[in-house]
Amino acid sequence: MRQPNSRRVISRDKYDAVLLDLDGVITDTASIHAACWKQMFDEYLQKRATQRGEAFRPFDIATDYRLYVDGKPRYDGVRDFLTSRGIRLPEGSPDDPPQAETVDGLGNRKNDLVNRIIEDKGVEPYEGSVELIRQLRHRGFKIAVVTSSQNCTAVLKAAKLDHFFDVQVDGNVIHAQHLAGKPAPDTYLMAARLLGVEPARAVVIEDAISGVEAGAAGNFGLVIGVARKGNAEELKHQGAHLVVKDLGELVD
Repeated sequence: MRQPNSRRVISRDKYDAVLLDLDGVITDTASIHAACWKQMFDEYLQKRATQRGEAFRPFDIATDYRLYVDGKPRYDGVRDFLTSRGIRLPEGSPDDPPQAETVDGLGNRKNDLVNRIIEDKGVEPYEGSVELIRQLRHRGFKIAVVTSSQNCTAVLKAAKLDHFFDVQVDGNVIHAQHLAGKPAPDTYLMAARLLGVEPARAVVIEDAISGVEAGAAGNFGLVIGVARKGNAEELKHQGAHLVVKDLGELVD
């Protein structure tokens, strides 16, 4: 994988804004989310298998998380994974308790697990990502965080990064504005609109398949994939113009 030069790749003459995903791009929280998804789904699937006298097939982080959950709004992730297993549950409502066996209930159960870990252990940003964000700010780029997470504000504050972003489009905005989540481009297009920039003049940085697809679908000027999972070719196949292993590769 070639080492790009940031002055050539993300340059002010070509672009006015950079829109970054949160989990797995800015902060080392994708692994937390994946572990919490697995814990929640495995507990549910084990209980369901026992009740029905069926074989228990656990949630697989390498495949299930990547294909059905990663980067999507929480309830979409629940629904898409269950659908992949031929399971249909009532939708419920966002106010459902975490014990409820509904799409929203399971999503809320996973969210409680994430919040507990964030409170107990805190959040670590990727050093290379912090360096790039500081450099982009110094060069006068507008910067937005675009994430399906409803924990975005808490995560950014825990990582002491909340002051870097001009715009935040997160899971709460998605819900309030009735936006389609990734892989639809709506969240990134809204961020660009709020920043007052054209998609062609903006860069999208993503580590999830669904996020790269969203950037490509929105016809953004540059879509950069972050292959922390060794999935560079997959990200390129889904529409990333460039793939790096860490955002530090884009720092001068």
